[in-house]
Amino acid sequence: MPDLPTPQDAAEAALFSECWDAALSYADLCTSGSTAANQLAREAFALGIREARAAEDSTRHGAGRRASRLPRIPLLLTAVRTTAAAWEAAGQGHKLDPDLRLWLNSGKAARYTGPPLRRPIALRGLRDMQEPDAALLWLAEVEALPLRAVARRQGLDPAAAMEELNQVRGLFRDRCHRNHLDTPMDAECRSYVRLLDAVTRSPVAETPEDLSRHLATCVECAEAAACLRLHGGGLPAALAQGVIGWGGLAYLERRRRAAEVRMGAGRPAPDPDGEWGDPAANKARTLRNGLLVAAVLVSALALAVSLMPFGESDDSAKGGLPTDSTPVAGADSPAGPSAGPGTSPSSTDTGTGTPSGTPSGSPKPSGDGTPSATTRTDPEPQGTSSPTERTAACEVVYDLVNQWPDGFQATVTVTTAEALDSWRVAWSFRDGQRVDQMWDAAVAQNGPRVTASAADYNKDVPAAGSLSFGFLASWQNKNTAPYAFSLNGEACTLS
Repeated sequence: MPDLPTPQDAAEAALFSECWDAALSYADLCTSGSTAANQLAREAFALGIREARAAEDSTRHGAGRRASRLPRIPLLLTAVRTTAAAWEAAGQGHKLDPDLRLWLNSGKAARYTGPPLRRPIALRGLRDMQEPDAALLWLAEVEALPLRAVARRQGLDPAAAMEELNQVRGLFRDRCHRNHLDTPMDAECRSYVRLLDAVTRSPVAETPEDLSRHLATCVECAEAAACLRLHGGGLPAALAQGVIGWGGLAYLERRRRAAEVRMGAGRPAPDPDGEWGDPAANKARTLRNGLLVAAVLVSALALAVSLMPFGESDDSAKGGLPTDSTPVAGADSPAGPSAGPGTSPSSTDTGTGTPSGTPSGSPKPSGDGTPSATTRTDPEPQGTSSPTERTAACEVVYDLVNQWPDGFQATVTVTTAEALDSWRVAWSFRDGQRVDQMWDAAVAQNGPRVTASAADYNKDVPAAGSLSFGFLASWQNKNTAPYAFSLNGEACTLS
């Protein structure tokens, strides 16, 4: 299994993060298991990065117009498809999805590697664009990233991002129209070229009956129509199918779900510019926060009242109310009122009421006097877990895939004895490592404690099955392996 390429600088390291996420997501669709998916993604990633760097070097040292090429993410996705075809040819097809194997051995796959003028219109149109324009179109339409985030990554003014995207869409349409005209076609297809151009330009124009019948039977013209029609919301599907080929729509849906996870509750916090929230989402978030604050205050008041019969005065009960709301943060947090000199051990134990609810997988406080920074990220009081987060015996394999001077990539594979219909894996770092991005899970980090939560598409795990996800992280001085792994609050064995 080849090593992943080492990023040449910080900018490329950030680019690798999102590129690897996309490549692994598509490789998972193409294979029959997580182990094969990681192997396919690694081989394809190494191949794609080599091709991208070679193309950049030839452009930098050459003269004249640059050779047409795809942006990084679609380039790596096509590398996954190419590597899968090489596996099939080399007798490793048993690792691939059966439907993909049928597709690879059909004439449909040959269109993506055959004569250039016979390749899908979307693939040719995207290759003919300037790479920054093509990247903007792909990130916004297929990867479903927030437009403000895409604008910043491309060095654009966020206020003018929508106008820029509309111009890029128009450029893509022009390139596709030109490529459609250049495509060898029979007399019937040629007779519909001008009509197809006119109909797809207008959002209100109706498709004539004869053209509709032709599009139902001609694959090339139907693909051209999907690329030329910018209205109606079909452009993302046209791009995904035309560039990726097999599994394009499934990949598109997976990226949409991943974007929803990134912008939802699984994220530690939105970015300072608020790229992940529109006004409606912000209002909903504010309402949820308000309800949470109210619940905390009610819980704290109830706890103070419950402590009064143990000899505390009204003033002491009021003075002992916590300001950080730890009674509702987790069962292993310190007891409600701070245990001052006048508070007996029995009062403290009675106030928590959870000696059996402390998760065995939670790490002990590290002597810095801040146990709540560890315990809040993974509260698992026994007896209160929802049915979708059953605890189970588990075994963890932590794999340091690659490491460079200030960052590293790792994967986590957890084998569970019991079937799960949702999961949450937590661990602690020893040396201040910070997770920058995670794929196949939503990430939250509080101090050294990291929590990875299942995505919608991989939350079900059979008995004796395994789950896996990966991440990119930063480190300084030391990068020792993490410890105190837990699955849904139950301690795991690290192997």
